[in-house]
Amino acid sequence: MQKSSTQKFPAGKIPATIVTGFLGAGKTTLIRHLIQNANGRRIALIVNEFGEVGVDGELLRSCGAPDCGEDDIVELANGCLCCTVADDFLPTLQKLLERPNPPSHIVIETSGLALPKPLVQAFAWPGIRTRTTVDGVVTLVDAAAVAAGRFADDEAALAAQREADPNLDHDNPLEELFEDQLGCADLVLLTKTDLLDHDGLQRVQAELAPHLRPGVKSLHVRQGDVAADILLGLAAAAEDDIAARKSHHDAEEDHDHEDFASFAVTLPEQAAPEALIARLHPLIAAHDILRIKGFVAVAGKGMRLVLQGVGARLQHYYDRDWQSDEHRATRLVVIGRAGLDEAAIRAALAA
Repeated sequence: MQKSSTQKFPAGKIPATIVTGFLGAGKTTLIRHLIQNANGRRIALIVNEFGEVGVDGELLRSCGAPDCGEDDIVELANGCLCCTVADDFLPTLQKLLERPNPPSHIVIETSGLALPKPLVQAFAWPGIRTRTTVDGVVTLVDAAAVAAGRFADDEAALAAQREADPNLDHDNPLEELFEDQLGCADLVLLTKTDLLDHDGLQRVQAELAPHLRPGVKSLHVRQGDVAADILLGLAAAAEDDIAARKSHHDAEEDHDHEDFASFAVTLPEQAAPEALIARLHPLIAAHDILRIKGFVAVAGKGMRLVLQGVGARLQHYYDRDWQSDEHRATRLVVIGRAGLDEAAIRAALAA
């Protein structure tokens, strides 16, 4: 019995799930698994890319799920959704709702830089509120990254760093973003947990706990393997609970992402994945690259290679054959903090 696929929501509203999480936390992997195991649900996806190459959108389209057609995936590449709610998000949502055969569930994958609260607030807008509801905000957390202290929330340590280095005497937007995503969550999914032992996981959960609202649960996830009946059907009606979802940006009219930079690189076919990865490791360390992702054309291989990198961790796999009308080229998106030396990175990749 597929109980949640026929679950009734208030006044016939179509439920929407917002999937958020920092760069490389595993959002696309989670959604691919979801649409491959939708159990008859008509799921429409809104994918928000940060970067010039629509990597996440392409990966989702290639998942091969029979219930997820080309028209069910909408990619918004005009900046972070939380900054373009009125211009991009709301018109897209309205078009989905006005279809002759509308979806039974909408899933919104935000970029790693997005604040979820402005999206939740958008569901209270006239014309939207009566037709859809935020079923839940699902936040993914890279547990291994948190354990390594990359996005840790240690106020004493931060204060000491700021005293020692005047350049750090300001609010850290990475931490604020991380905390805002946790504070808005109805469900938290911890990924990369296989890289930690029991004590490490306990430390991560203790670090996250102060930023979660009462009653919010966390689950350990591998390769996005979460049952649709758990991920969907939370019935949180988050737009009615917005006051309880505290944010560092509550007093601001908007926010910016000037602390981040992104650019795309196109390269020719690569002789071997190992050679490219060998070039990437020192490059990531030297320039403190936060995220690198894209598709690689490998000489002599008929299949496309997907490359996903978070910090020093690089993963790659072949996902599908190159199409006859596709140009075989390597396309990567590089994401880091503002001031990223784009020229040096491009030169090193092309060497």
